[in-house]
Amino acid sequence: MKKMENKIAVITGATSGIGKAAAREFIDHGAKVVFTGRYENTVQETQSELGEQAFGIVSDAGKMTDLLMLREKLVSVVPHVDILYVNAGIGKYAPVEQVSEEHFNELFDIIVKGTLFTVQQLLPLMRNGSVIILNTSIVTEIGMPNSSVYSAAKAAVQSFVKTFAAELAAKGIRVNAVSPGPIQTNYFERSNLTAAQMENFTRSFAPQIPLARFGKPEEVARVIRFLASDDASFMHGSEVFVDGGFPKVKVG
Repeated sequence: MKKMENKIAVITGATSGIGKAAAREFIDHGAKVVFTGRYENTVQETQSELGEQAFGIVSDAGKMTDLLMLREKLVSVVPHVDILYVNAGIGKYAPVEQVSEEHFNELFDIIVKGTLFTVQQLLPLMRNGSVIILNTSIVTEIGMPNSSVYSAAKAAVQSFVKTFAAELAAKGIRVNAVSPGPIQTNYFERSNLTAAQMENFTRSFAPQIPLARFGKPEEVARVIRFLASDDASFMHGSEVFVDGGFPKVKVG
């Protein structure tokens, strides 16, 4: 029997990158996956790719109207939720002198408000023994230039891990987080960086990674699957770094 057989997982923002890799990983281990994405076409394409064990819902983590409708959409296709992986997010960067209200609101709406209200709205569907996994980031550890708003938003999610864990322990719901480092995804392509900035960003990161490469989405997905499984049954309020040793291990 596969370890995630008969489990129902919900993954937000799973039409690309780590979210899609996590959906595949869960399905390969027996779970049924309901995933969200902002656009109808990418949701349909992803559902076709993932197969009959997946069901896609169009929902924007940055819009309160969508967040408040998510539970209603879910109960039309699944009776409950065993695993919630709150993955939806976006990265945009600017020096502090150029941060605009629009920049601030977009990141906090998707990353902070989106995380909080996704968990709030889906909690009634989660039973004793369920699992919540949040996305943090190594940016909260390193003081990266031009990332003041993004880092602050991720730091808020980092605090949610502890407070949610404290509140939900009595309900028998475990809460943990995965903190990815430099990973090969389309993340930067969806950011506000130019092609030259993306190349410079990659070049500056690469020498600082002790394992001398960027990670793969599948490598993060395997850690997420571990956190979602009974193998991590005594992990609660934890943050697991998947970053090739960056920035904690000095190179050279």
